[in-house]
Amino acid sequence: MITPLDAPQAFKDEAVAERRERAAAQSSALVRALGLAHHWQNLLDDGRFASMTEIAAVEGMDPGRASRIARLAHLAPDVIEACLATDSGEIALEHLVRGGSLPLDWATQRQKLAARR
Repeated sequence: MITPLDAPQAFKDEAVAERRERAAAQSSALVRALGLAHHWQNLLDDGRFASMTEIAAVEGMDPGRASRIARLAHLAPDVIEACLATDSGEIALEHLVRGGSLPLDWATQRQKLAARR
């Protein structure tokens, strides 16, 4: 039996690499969601779509989930930076898009998201 203290270096290296991949996958999902949110907001601002319901239909996505993702376009810039920082206890995408709506007020966003960390 090999204990964590006796683990060969290759195993330790593999575990570190796996943790990095999981963190990168989360970051990638968050980056994609933030990009979609801003893209959708531009489509609405340009008048190409009248509502998130229309965009969700075109995207083949549940309208509720699309609306929650779209709210990411209204995050404070420093909240976005904190979400994307790999060394500061990332805020998971699911924490941002599930469980109620995010407030539009940036100060309130900071308070709510700080409480989730």
